[in-house]
Amino acid sequence: MLLPEKKQAVPVCPKKDNCRKQKRKHHFFTWLFPVGGALALVWFLIRVIPKPSRAAYPCQRVAFPLASGFVIWLTGVLGSIAAIRKAKRSFTQSRYVLCVILVAVSVGSIWLAQSITAEKIVLADEPVANAPIGTAKGLHPGRVVWIHDPDATDWDGPGDGHWWQSTHTNQKVVNQMMSRAIKALGGEQSSPAAWDKLFRYFNKTHGKGNVGYKAGEKIIIKVNFVGCIRVWNRRPVTGIEDYNLRNSDYMNTSPQMIIALLRQLVNEVGADQADITVGDTLCYFPNEYYKMCHDKFPNVRYLEYLGKFGRTAAKSSSVPLYWSTPDAAGKKTDFLPLSYVEADYLINLANLKSHNDQAGITLCAKNHYGSLVRKPARMPEYYDMHKDLPFTTPGNGCYRPLVDLMGHKHLGGKTLLYLIDGLYAGKHAKERAPRRWLSSPFNGDWTSSLFASQDPVAIDSVGFDFLRTEWDDAPHRSGTNDYLIEAALANNPPSGTFYDPDHKGNVARLASLGVYEHWNNPKDKQYSRNLKTGKGIELVKLTREKRLAKSKRRDLAY
Repeated sequence: MLLPEKKQAVPVCPKKDNCRKQKRKHHFFTWLFPVGGALALVWFLIRVIPKPSRAAYPCQRVAFPLASGFVIWLTGVLGSIAAIRKAKRSFTQSRYVLCVILVAVSVGSIWLAQSITAEKIVLADEPVANAPIGTAKGLHPGRVVWIHDPDATDWDGPGDGHWWQSTHTNQKVVNQMMSRAIKALGGEQSSPAAWDKLFRYFNKTHGKGNVGYKAGEKIIIKVNFVGCIRVWNRRPVTGIEDYNLRNSDYMNTSPQMIIALLRQLVNEVGADQADITVGDTLCYFPNEYYKMCHDKFPNVRYLEYLGKFGRTAAKSSSVPLYWSTPDAAGKKTDFLPLSYVEADYLINLANLKSHNDQAGITLCAKNHYGSLVRKPARMPEYYDMHKDLPFTTPGNGCYRPLVDLMGHKHLGGKTLLYLIDGLYAGKHAKERAPRRWLSSPFNGDWTSSLFASQDPVAIDSVGFDFLRTEWDDAPHRSGTNDYLIEAALANNPPSGTFYDPDHKGNVARLASLGVYEHWNNPKDKQYSRNLKTGKGIELVKLTREKRLAKSKRRDLAY
């Protein structure tokens, strides 16, 4: 295990009764918020009403939170004033009980407006730069490849069709991005040679010997279709009778990225289409995505919740997953999907998204919340997978269920490759569409990126750094990176948890699952292997400037 040169500043878990909580402070002058909010509201309405797609522009992204907060604040103030006036009339009419109630309503209106507009997040300490912990994994230990190509995306935002359409996401460029990522990760000049190296490394480290992929071996690709999840109150498709996509701009794994990966597996690795399964066990595989993928690869198995219209239904196996927490005692046992158990290899194809509801970020580890056949949360007969996420359990040094998912032999244990689709990054589940990014090198454009690694902790650490730099809300929540620390030190985690998802009881503790590190700064984006100062993460950056004119990019889409 690599020890950091600088000690990580980590608050203790609240379950140990001494969690360090920090309250976010907003310093506004008395008139700054109402005046600024009113101006932001006017500006937003003037710009967006004539052309709704402008809502995704960087300037409108800045104006909207202030404008919406002003509306909420103004509503509370007006409600309070109205209640006070009625209270005065009630007092003069000797209706004292009603008077007291109206005064309470007035005070409550002000309090509610303030509580809504004041964002209350328990903030984390600033991560220590270039202080790696854990043991780096992969053919090239700790390597994370980042491909950035702005020509992959060409969308004006909501109102201009949908981001996943072939006129807005360039399949040819995405294919090139996937090929470049695989070659850089394998350290080879050709895709077949790189894949062979990656398979051989995986098989050697999993007791299969120095062998590459063999014909007939099964591969499952776990994508993130949370915008099509079966258990949401909002219907993800218009109906199970037709499977048409309803939340059309939601940030799901892009069909272009799925097609690029299938193209690599079939054409470069030599896998038979029938030996490949792709999908999300909790979600629908909507018509719009299915047609694009199925037209090119008709014999691939497309996995989903129900299995209608040519798709494959998710079925449960008899292989259990045990949660490494006493809170799971007395609950029903979770079982892995049959398709996962039957597969020889797993590829985790996640999305680049923050997670405003619970986790702070949702990347490769959180992608496995969709790797069970049952609902992921709030089923009283099962362990609630969300109760130990940062929203309900802030701080560090806590049990994190993500580590059990990362370490199970049929989940992380079978994962050959980790990928993060960053073509159109967004905020789950707070928003219905992706956002352009302001940070460099995106500079007001879509993220247009792909990340690849064989180290699950390293790739999520890099994703965390990107998300934390771009957005100042959910990724900064205290405890957001705790699962990365726990996973890196799974053999001796700060929480003291005996992580053993494969056995009932403490039988075989997980080893370190990878290396965690925070980059030196958002501009240079360098880790200890880049700086040659340690054995942490190596970020291989392959970025391009825009090369094609807008019309030319659309002509090349197919």
